[in-house]
Amino acid sequence: MISSRLPLAFIFATVTLDAIGIGLIFPVMPDLIREVTGNDIADAALWGGLLSTSFAVMQFLFGPILGSLSDRFGRRPVLLVSLVVMALDYAIMALAQTIWLLFIARVIAGITAATHSTANAYVADITPPEKRGARFGLLGAGFGVGFVLGPMIGGLLAGIDTRAPFWFAGGLALLNALFGALILPETVTDATRRPFSLARANPLGALKAMAHLPGVRLTLACFLIMSIAMNVYPSIWAYYGQARFGWDSGMIGLSLGIYGVSYALGQALLVGPMIRLWGEHRAAHYGMWVDVITLAAIGLVTSPVAILILTPITALGGAVTPALQALASRAAPADAQGEVQGVLASLNAIAMIVAPLIMTSTFQHFTKPEAPVYAPGAPFLLASVLMIACLALHVLGPRIRSSS
Repeated sequence: MISSRLPLAFIFATVTLDAIGIGLIFPVMPDLIREVTGNDIADAALWGGLLSTSFAVMQFLFGPILGSLSDRFGRRPVLLVSLVVMALDYAIMALAQTIWLLFIARVIAGITAATHSTANAYVADITPPEKRGARFGLLGAGFGVGFVLGPMIGGLLAGIDTRAPFWFAGGLALLNALFGALILPETVTDATRRPFSLARANPLGALKAMAHLPGVRLTLACFLIMSIAMNVYPSIWAYYGQARFGWDSGMIGLSLGIYGVSYALGQALLVGPMIRLWGEHRAAHYGMWVDVITLAAIGLVTSPVAILILTPITALGGAVTPALQALASRAAPADAQGEVQGVLASLNAIAMIVAPLIMTSTFQHFTKPEAPVYAPGAPFLLASVLMIACLALHVLGPRIRSSS
């Protein structure tokens, strides 16, 4: 196993940059879309939804492909090429004068953001199986940091120019690519290199291959259900805050910042000790219980002070994702670490596509004037029910043993 901390620092930076790239477009994208289309905010919102969906669809399609390519050609070239392409993509967005060029840029961004699976595979390569959960939690902390920094950077730079956030993000991607070129060793050896197969690289083929590993099928099902449930936060939080508490955009941004900081701290400081103390299976089990309780509480609470106090507690449920990632990684052989992480990325992308539709429809049903019960928190109650189903699958499923 590679002991140097520099490769891990590079991987952490890559995941954080991915999250920043997603987050920085939040405050600037409405203005940019209106700028290139000349349309009103309603049409801009419609285009924004199409751009977001295209991003998620590309992640679904290309997560397993990039993961399988990294199993064949190595993690280093896939990560470095993706970062360079990401930088060029930001330049395209900064220069785009038509909505179709923006659309193409978001498609490319969805492909390059699928490097998350390769980053996770690299961590699996350099980390003993019993420590992978904590390392995956560290990457989750990087995503949380990016979730906080992205909108902040985007909002600040947008005050200078609508295109400035994209130039900034592109520069960061290039600097990180240079950093990786200087310090990142390859982890795929001739002993672990696996021939590339398009039949297994496509999402359905990769999912089928992974599902045949002992115990993995239920873990993948848990991961998908959990991802749909936890996507309730980005899907509905802004609408929920306004409908339940009358929050303005500033207060919504502050509450999201509290959530992002809490999530990052939880991933960095709590996940490792929880997994060391209980192991991946029980850490995921207890984390699911935290999610069930906190999601139900958010759905029922009516005090804005209570919701802000409750938000940091949700960080205790952050062990679920890295623990499930570690369980899936344990089951996969050394030559399929990229593939299994690609499958998880695809499942998360499915959740990013499905969850907004489910959660916003539920919100609309329980907040419209003729609703039988006015319940802005109904999507969170639904998410809590989904986590109960996830918990049942996890408890009933077989324990995974390492095949690495």
